[in-house]
Amino acid sequence: MEIGLIDSFFNWFSDHPEVLIWLGGSSLIIFIFSLLGISWLVAQIPEDYFLPEKRHPSLWKVKAPILRLIILIIKNILGAFLIIGGLMMLVLPGQGLLTIVTGFLFVDYPGKFKLERRMVAHPAIFNSLNWIRAKSNKAPLRI
Repeated sequence: MEIGLIDSFFNWFSDHPEVLIWLGGSSLIIFIFSLLGISWLVAQIPEDYFLPEKRHPSLWKVKAPILRLIILIIKNILGAFLIIGGLMMLVLPGQGLLTIVTGFLFVDYPGKFKLERRMVAHPAIFNSLNWIRAKSNKAPLRI
């Protein structure tokens, strides 16, 4: 039964080669974006971003609510794109885990700060982020 399922899976892809072309092309575009963009984005994170005492309400809510809403929508779309791309890069070439983490930094959702701190506190992720920041001559992140 299991072999039949695998055969039908491969047969479906052989009947629809355009799906593989789209997956490969998407992977390549996301990989190039991750190489060029993720390093820059990680360097832009303030070194004290993950410190709990730094958290305070944004002045954007009061000063420019329409602009804040537009930026919030763009940020969430970019974050979702990065998360999906990172999930794809877990099985395709690319920096999947780091791209997923960066995507979660963009998207707004309840409990975001706690999840970010938990993810960034993982030694492999924390060391990777600080390695990228060191290459950009930025101070290491503090948690």
